Amino acid sequence: MSQVVGFVGAGRMGEPMVYRLVAAGHRVRVYARRDSVRERLRARGATVVDSIAEAVSSADIAILCLFSDAQLVEVLGGPDGVFAAARRDTIVVSHTTGTVTTVTGLAAGNPGGPTLLDGPVSGSADDIAAGKLTVLLGGAAAAVARARPVLESYASTIITTGALGTALSVKLVNNALFAANAQMAAAALELGKRLGIGEEQLLDALAVSSGRSFAAGSIGRTGGLVKFEQVVAPFLRKDVAACRSATADLGIDFGRLGAVIDGGPFDLS
Repeated sequence: MSQVVGFVGAGRMGEPMVYRLVAAGHRVRVYARRDSVRERLRARGATVVDSIAEAVSSADIAILCLFSDAQLVEVLGGPDGVFAAARRDTIVVSHTTGTVTTVTGLAAGNPGGPTLLDGPVSGSADDIAAGKLTVLLGGAAAAVARARPVLESYASTIITTGALGTALSVKLVNNALFAANAQMAAAALELGKRLGIGEEQLLDALAVSSGRSFAAGSIGRTGGLVKFEQVVAPFLRKDVAACRSATADLGIDFGRLGAVIDGGPFDLS
């Protein structure tokens, strides 16, 4: 069933989400700042508006694809933010990988208003374009059920995790494990170099051997260690910092994952 979808955050990941939503027949109202992005979105059939309030005021589902907690707080709060502008029955899905306390605090500060779900994602812009993204979804069961058909426009796998905040917890553990795996893969490539094995040759061998991992494959697909550190490491730093913050809030030791992340070749501090 066609829904009115308000969308904020049409960046590298958000823009292909909008395309998939439009292609699925949803009426998408999107707020974007850059003129070039606005032109592309309009050409693909989205209604481009000039404020967050305009994007979400008539939305059945509001989707926020933002980079950080700070952006999420800014977009949701304030007199012109999502909580103020959206209908009380609107479902708000946050794709931001941030901290659990931020999301639960925002929801607690807005009782009776739009229902907030945490929906961190796993995958790339290419996965979104192919409709193969993975979305983790936490929050009230009825709201999750309403959001699911819309998110299926770009997600082939939607995993419900329980109460609000649990999806972020799952994603943060996943990201910490990926960061640790990336550090181990990088260490393996450094060992291979000392043994006289070329980086490309070792990655090709690992891809079809028992030492293969998604992290090693990502390094290969990105173009090697140097390129991987340039492109992916900034996102890993943000995710690792969020995981450390989340565990610290709960008084939980980051444990061996933290030791591996801190001891690897990449600077993820």
